[in-house]
Amino acid sequence: MSAEASTSQNPAREVEGPFRRLLRATEVDTRVVGMVIALAVIWVGFDIAGKLITGNGLFLTPRNLWNLLVQTSSISVMATGMVLIIVMRHIDLSVGSVLGFIAVVIAYLQVYFLPHFFVAGSPWIWIIAMIAGLIIGSIIGAIHGALVAYTGIPSFIVTLSGLMFWRGAAFQIASGETIAPLDPTYALIGGGPYGSIGAFWSWVVGIVACVGVVWGLRNGRVQRNRFHFPLRPIWAEILVGVVMCAAIIGTVMLVNSYYWPRGVINQYAAAHNITVPPEGLFIAHGFAMPVLIALAVGLIMTFVTNRTLFGRYVYAIGGNPEAVELAGINTKKITIMAFTIMGLLAAVSAVVATARLNAAAIALGTTDELYVIAATVIGGTSLAGGTGTVFGAIFGALIMWSIQTGMTLLGFDTPVLQMTLGVVLSFAVWLDHVYRRRMK
Repeated sequence: MSAEASTSQNPAREVEGPFRRLLRATEVDTRVVGMVIALAVIWVGFDIAGKLITGNGLFLTPRNLWNLLVQTSSISVMATGMVLIIVMRHIDLSVGSVLGFIAVVIAYLQVYFLPHFFVAGSPWIWIIAMIAGLIIGSIIGAIHGALVAYTGIPSFIVTLSGLMFWRGAAFQIASGETIAPLDPTYALIGGGPYGSIGAFWSWVVGIVACVGVVWGLRNGRVQRNRFHFPLRPIWAEILVGVVMCAAIIGTVMLVNSYYWPRGVINQYAAAHNITVPPEGLFIAHGFAMPVLIALAVGLIMTFVTNRTLFGRYVYAIGGNPEAVELAGINTKKITIMAFTIMGLLAAVSAVVATARLNAAAIALGTTDELYVIAATVIGGTSLAGGTGTVFGAIFGALIMWSIQTGMTLLGFDTPVLQMTLGVVLSFAVWLDHVYRRRMK
């Protein structure tokens, strides 16, 4: 068959440009590419705007980007769980209140209850308090899931009730007061100079991540070959690996280029009998603990959604719940499991938030449910159910928090910021609608 005849039989190839061929060969989701481009535009745009308006381009600085990653961590952790909920065509409006309630419980156990049973400064105080918080968060999620699964009450109503109930419960336990201070070791989970792993271990994490990328690509190719699935071209595999490893190495270089403040270094040097040289002592932060927690949760949740039977059932229920019921799958059990995971992740975020503040206030987590849902939707999870990715939700959280940080640096007031985030969320939902219509 001639090339001319082949082209006439497949007119799509006539108009397929090099960029589309690249995406098809690498099998990269166009929405992921769009989010990466949007994030780059936002970062560069805010940095240029800062130079023009305030005279200082503070956005693309190691300090601001390091803090941005830390600030995004708590929302990112909960967004990974919200993916499961929204994919199943549900919603969870209670995550912010659950975070606040668990935060108060953890702080109350550390400050008022457990010290009666352990000597002062015992590590068991914060360990038991943290484990108790994670268990209680899981139980709360399971209760929400059971109500949705067995009573027929819409998840919107169940979790709206939870939003009000758990916020009130937090106020009742704390009596309207802020509970502080918490254990110094526990506070390291929240980040800061001492709550980071430093330059050396950050490079170790980066190298391990790159090795994991190479292994994942190789293993995926072996599995495809084993089951006779189409293989990506070798050049496409190499390109994907190089881009991912370059992003990892770039992130490591970024977090290692942000050094401890001079005051903290002087205190550290005095405490460890270190002489500070005339040119100064430079100690890199490296990855902060909240960022590592968010990345670990993202990897675990990606494995759960892509590699487990539970994850396949979640997407199947979101795609066609009637067919799943007819197939004999226990949808009630899956619903309870999804909400239980959401409650657990809200508790993980409560640990990060209380450790960062070294305290628990009753207002902690207020409106976080809106940010979590917005991050999930901006990240490509469809409100119609059936589609969404974990790392897309993390990207969505990073995009949303980048907009908030950039506008704050430019001096915009909170009302303008809220209006902008509302427009961005509406735009993301519209894009999802357009994407789904084109895929039909």
